[in-house]
Amino acid sequence: MEKQTRMDRISNLPWDVLDTILVHLPLKDAARTSILSSKWRYKWTSLSQFVFDDKSFSNTSLNKADRWDEIMKIIHRVQTYHSGPIEKFKLAAYCCPNHLDLDQWMHFLAEKGIKEFVLKEFYFIRRFKLPHCLFSCQQLTHLELYGCTFKLPPEFQGFKCLASLQLRQVFIDSDTLENLILQCPVLERLILLKIDGLTYIKIHNPNLKHLKIDTEFGNIFLENNPRLSSIYIHLTSVKLETNLSCSLEEWKACNLFRVLGCLSGVKRLSLSGHFLEFLGTPNVPDRLPKRFNQLMALELREVSLKSLNEVAVFLSILQSSPNLEELSISHCDLEVGSYDRPIVEFLNSKCLLGSLNHLQVVRMRGIMVSRPEWELIKLLLTSAPALKTMTVVKYRGSRIPESLFLQVDRASENAKIVSLTL
Repeated sequence: MEKQTRMDRISNLPWDVLDTILVHLPLKDAARTSILSSKWRYKWTSLSQFVFDDKSFSNTSLNKADRWDEIMKIIHRVQTYHSGPIEKFKLAAYCCPNHLDLDQWMHFLAEKGIKEFVLKEFYFIRRFKLPHCLFSCQQLTHLELYGCTFKLPPEFQGFKCLASLQLRQVFIDSDTLENLILQCPVLERLILLKIDGLTYIKIHNPNLKHLKIDTEFGNIFLENNPRLSSIYIHLTSVKLETNLSCSLEEWKACNLFRVLGCLSGVKRLSLSGHFLEFLGTPNVPDRLPKRFNQLMALELREVSLKSLNEVAVFLSILQSSPNLEELSISHCDLEVGSYDRPIVEFLNSKCLLGSLNHLQVVRMRGIMVSRPEWELIKLLLTSAPALKTMTVVKYRGSRIPESLFLQVDRASENAKIVSLTL
């Protein structure tokens, strides 16, 4: 009797309370509530959120085709018995979706006022063509797409509520991407990963705050993004395009100035070595006319100190960041080169005094103790009066002896050197 009373109390809770409880369970466990009583048989089918991930399957050994069959069994029941809105759908289980099934399900979700739609990694031979109904979902706040082809329908009026957009392994051309971003007026976070179809990237959005790009492109334009504060750009290879979406005067201008010179409000900046190489054409100034006065953290990944262009861009950014507090550098040169003299002479000609007054933390990883690397270490140690910690991680072999660092005159008496090895 006592158990029955407790069960009745739960059953009689308002639906919004029950929904809040059930959506925090793995979907397979929420579905198991159907055996509690006839009253509970179809309750789970009216949830406001449906997340399909690895926890959704009782049998973890199912292949990708059988996984989709299991997902469709649930979806068919939801389509039959669901009442009310569906706010979130997430497919994060590695499976092999049937395109027709997925298309029909997206039409169903569009009628349910979907707010968060997420397609994570799944198996595909050909990309899924997004149905036009997705672009009519005006309540969308979060959209993640994978393995799709992206084309805006003529009647598209924009996503007026979309705050977060992530595209991964999607085919979309440059004009379509530019128009999409322009028509998301409250967009705050944009992530572009391994995109096909791009010749250039043009991002103009007055509300955008966070940008992550990890893909190939020929050119990039970042003007008119006044609130952009966090930027991560990883260019997989340098493929310069000289005739796309910019005038001759713009192309002659240094890419460093043209691309980053308009981003004076950035607070966190992460760039790859290939992107530094792209920024280093054609001529690199000692510092930018407009400084990065708000930049607090700078990360440079896969940097080559054998490239004079990359080193020049790196030092130009440093000299343009008077309030920088954290600097992280990962090195991609795994062999000590024989053509170091131009880089060494260039580093020896530079003085960063007055540019790094607020630098407190330096991390360097993948060091081979080449001459350019050592000159860079010395340059940083002699130019950072507020430095607290420098961590140097050597690639292979024994760590760099502390006695070597003691030979360098440090601008900061309190700087602690941590020498490690991979």
